[in-house]
Amino acid sequence: MKRREFIILAGGMMATGPLEARAQQPAGRVYRVGYLSYGSRDQQLSHIRAFEDGLRSLGYRVGENVAIEYRFTNAEIERLPALAGDLVGLGVDVIVSGANPNTVAAMKATTTIPIVMANSADPVSAGLVASLARPGGNVTGFAQDPGDEIFGKRLELLKEALPNLSRVGVLGNPDFAPNRNRLTSMKEAARPLGLTLVPVDARGLDAVEGAFATMVKERAQAVVVLGDAVLFDYRGQIVMAALRNQLPAISGAKQFAEAGLLLHYGVDFRDQFRRTAFFVDKILKGTKPGDLPVEQPTKFELVVNLKTAKALGVVVPPSLLVRADEVIE
Repeated sequence: MKRREFIILAGGMMATGPLEARAQQPAGRVYRVGYLSYGSRDQQLSHIRAFEDGLRSLGYRVGENVAIEYRFTNAEIERLPALAGDLVGLGVDVIVSGANPNTVAAMKATTTIPIVMANSADPVSAGLVASLARPGGNVTGFAQDPGDEIFGKRLELLKEALPNLSRVGVLGNPDFAPNRNRLTSMKEAARPLGLTLVPVDARGLDAVEGAFATMVKERAQAVVVLGDAVLFDYRGQIVMAALRNQLPAISGAKQFAEAGLLLHYGVDFRDQFRRTAFFVDKILKGTKPGDLPVEQPTKFELVVNLKTAKALGVVVPPSLLVRADEVIE
């Protein structure tokens, strides 16, 4: 049940007008948009639908005035360079990338075709753009993290749901560079909350079971899942491991809570992929990507999975439920 609308700072680019004015383009022109994804089509379906919905809202019709070339690695990250090169070879007008590895692959494949990041993590430190305000180059789009505060907020929410919490496992992929800064931020936030962190690595599906076994051995009472493209695609298995080990967990991707984690706090990525279409529209109409500031989220969604709470024996306090944007029952 939705209680309030998810809002992202719109900036000047989101000003709207009549549909006809927004969708103007040369008669008979069919734009070609490349869509590069680490995951599979099934795993990305909600993002695909959101992106296409955003295009429709701007007057684009797939198969009529826009063609979308989808490329999926099916969790084989080593295929990204070849697929990015394939899109460049097709001469697409713009490439939509999701997580950082997709963007890096696209950047290595082209310095001229515009690239729109749908959910980049720490894009400045990752070297994807020169700055948020003036990205420069051929890359722009959305960042997914607003700053260090959000990582502390997730710990606060776990503590509110579990008042006796003292040890928290942190599940992350060490190969995803932004996770190092995220973990540093979490350690700083954990101290005043009286929490001890138990960081555990998981580079892929084969490491998930061992990671949870380590957290249980280290007496973790709950888990924070640090998101990246790899662990996102294995969210079903992560949820099953959390439930099997009776560990309440929180993540920054709503799909984890929908799959069965106790809590989600963060950006609504579906909304972000939908709004990626506005960047694409601006670029197709002639705006240079380097002149479009990278946008950051300003408000976030809190999702509580009561079905999972019941399975774990967690009594979610009313103070948390009343603030939730969505409650899964």
